[in-house]
Amino acid sequence: MKDKFEYNYTAPQLEERKEIESIRNQYIPKDEFTILFEKLRTLDNKVKNIPVAVSISLGVIGLLLFGTAMSFFLEITEYWYLGIPFSIIGIITMIFAYPSFVFLNKKLKEKYKDEIIEISNKLLNMKGDN
Repeated sequence: MKDKFEYNYTAPQLEERKEIESIRNQYIPKDEFTILFEKLRTLDNKVKNIPVAVSISLGVIGLLLFGTAMSFFLEITEYWYLGIPFSIIGIITMIFAYPSFVFLNKKLKEKYKDEIIEISNKLLNMKGDN
């Protein structure tokens, strides 16, 4: 039969559909709500992530210095005296990790508080109007 018509339809899979939508969303113009929400999220992440990164970095650096001191004490016996300053510097650095987190967290909250409150109030009022 030559009068027969065949057509195969395949819909995109769920993963493909999500990828297509994410690419499409990059090219759709953003409304004011989306722009403000992204700015609010960015400021909040800045306030939360910077103190964590600094305190973890100080803790790791202090731990590495302290570990270096322990290796001087335990393995390199002719340079054992170098272990004392390394251990003191490492301990002091680790001790200042948490206070630096508290200090930076307080400073960044104070710095961005007004802007975050202003943006969040705008967003709450925008959603209330709809």
